[in-house]
Amino acid sequence: MTEPVRLSKLMAERGICSRREADVYIERGWVYVDGEKIDVLGTKVDPGCEIKLAGQAKSAQQQRVTLLLHKPVGYVSGQPEPGYKPAVMLIQRDSQWQEGGGPAFSPAMLKGLAPAGRLDIDSTGLLVLTQDGRIARQLIGEDSDVEKEYLVRVEGKLSDNGLKLLNHGLSLDAKALRPAKVTWQNEDQLKFILKEGKKRQIRRMCELVGLTVVGLKRVRIGRVTLGHLPLGQWRVLQDDEGF
Repeated sequence: MTEPVRLSKLMAERGICSRREADVYIERGWVYVDGEKIDVLGTKVDPGCEIKLAGQAKSAQQQRVTLLLHKPVGYVSGQPEPGYKPAVMLIQRDSQWQEGGGPAFSPAMLKGLAPAGRLDIDSTGLLVLTQDGRIARQLIGEDSDVEKEYLVRVEGKLSDNGLKLLNHGLSLDAKALRPAKVTWQNEDQLKFILKEGKKRQIRRMCELVGLTVVGLKRVRIGRVTLGHLPLGQWRVLQDDEGF
């Protein structure tokens, strides 16, 4: 017999919403399990049950925005320490890319907006900020399989088997890294395609094989590319786009 699990946990595992969103929907009576309304937090259910959302929950999900920002150097993607500037402060009316389409900026876009993945202070490129827990889980959940592509300028002398090690064979924090795709673009630039995002991962990987990163730019997350989005500007992820 299978053990019952918390409904909010099961909803997150199925990609219906985040656990925090699930708790909100449950409290409001917007979740049905095998046809029965569940409105008590902490309720445990059969892992094989059918879960459906009420129309109000679906409407709330559709109103959530996901924004794409071309982050400059000097901004941190997550919660900043004193003296550091968070990337979310760039989400303003006058920094919205006019060619990006989608709804115009409104203060409601900032409520609950959080970065889905990190891009360190010395790096630039595509940063996703979202109000949608489903997208956050897709990009940074433990089982995420979404590719992130980077262009990386380097200095130094690559060790003899360095390129092979960059592709597979390195460990960070005593844990083996997942296989990567690393190729030379030109004599001082590498292209990295990763499916994970440890803190300062590319810089640390390069240090292990004799290279120093002097420039790092993320140009793609899944099927969404940075494209022509200008530095320091942002746009709304369109309905026909997906990671």
